[in-house]
Amino acid sequence: MQTFSFCDKNRLMRYPRSRKGAPGIVEVAARAGVSIATVSRTFSQPDMVRAPTRVRIEQAADDLGYIRNRAAGALHNRFSGTLGLVVPTIDNAIFAELIEAFSSRLRDFDRTMLIAAHGYDLDLEVAIVRSLLERRIDGIALVGFDHAAVSMNMLQQRDVPVISVWNFRNVSDIPCVGADNVAAARTVVRHVLDLGHRDIALLFPDVASNDRARDRMNGVMEELRLAGITVPPDRLISCPYDIGEAKRLVRDLVSGNGRPTAIVCGNDIIAHGAVYACYAEAVRIPDDISIVGIGDFRGSAHLEPGLTTIRMPARRIGRIAAGTLVEMSDTGMPPDPFSQKVEIELKDRGSAVRLHR
Repeated sequence: MQTFSFCDKNRLMRYPRSRKGAPGIVEVAARAGVSIATVSRTFSQPDMVRAPTRVRIEQAADDLGYIRNRAAGALHNRFSGTLGLVVPTIDNAIFAELIEAFSSRLRDFDRTMLIAAHGYDLDLEVAIVRSLLERRIDGIALVGFDHAAVSMNMLQQRDVPVISVWNFRNVSDIPCVGADNVAAARTVVRHVLDLGHRDIALLFPDVASNDRARDRMNGVMEELRLAGITVPPDRLISCPYDIGEAKRLVRDLVSGNGRPTAIVCGNDIIAHGAVYACYAEAVRIPDDISIVGIGDFRGSAHLEPGLTTIRMPARRIGRIAAGTLVEMSDTGMPPDPFSQKVEIELKDRGSAVRLHR
């Protein structure tokens, strides 16, 4: 998949209240080499258009960033009062606090929210962004910095305010409100190292299209490198954000001889699965093995023992992001400050202890 990189930040970051200048059906017809009526039929009655022609028109629409206006009868320049929030998942309450806080803050401005989840599939995110733009949203919040070029092109063509949430970088092409995921990973790994652990297993998801996981993995590896530790291949385990799969993988890891003394998990969902695996194999936490996570999701404090993890301030991120996006929509200007970092916190609850071997 082609990923997006802003080449003209100033162009993107001005959001005039008019939606003038966006490509329309005439431009799509000209690019595809067909009549306007054929383009209209493609979007309203696609079965009436031959497949090769339909594909050509859809490709032209993608290239131009064309968005079908479902609210064509609305008054010109009228804003919807609705903002979009697109998250990777609403399963396992990973982003539940963020969503709740975002929605609550929007109510303070008499705004509403449309929410969608793409299941960590950036191709699906393209369709979601298109659908939200068809409903004339006033702005959109996306999680992280990894997005398909088509999605970002559509937003740019329509001059729709966009903000990144959850992750933070000092230098970014779009405004962001989030936590430093590199620092979060380094903090929790440093805690494990300070407890004397050196045989450490890592359970992380695929990082190819997930900048949050990638930043965390980079932070982990950098901290281990500084400690002179090289992680062998059998200690580097790929695991999706799924409790059941994490449980299965960790059962295999701890059931035999030579298990690690500590497990660092890419987030708390994976850590929960690791804890359940140890329960199933009668491996005591933290006496036999230490486990840490990142995120501090609901339920982490109520495990036995409570999970040692990094608190990601989801509610604060959601509230700041919502207020910032409303301001961007109202003023048509980027926020000041452009990027906002929300501080993390280590929660030491006893699932990792000093090694006495």
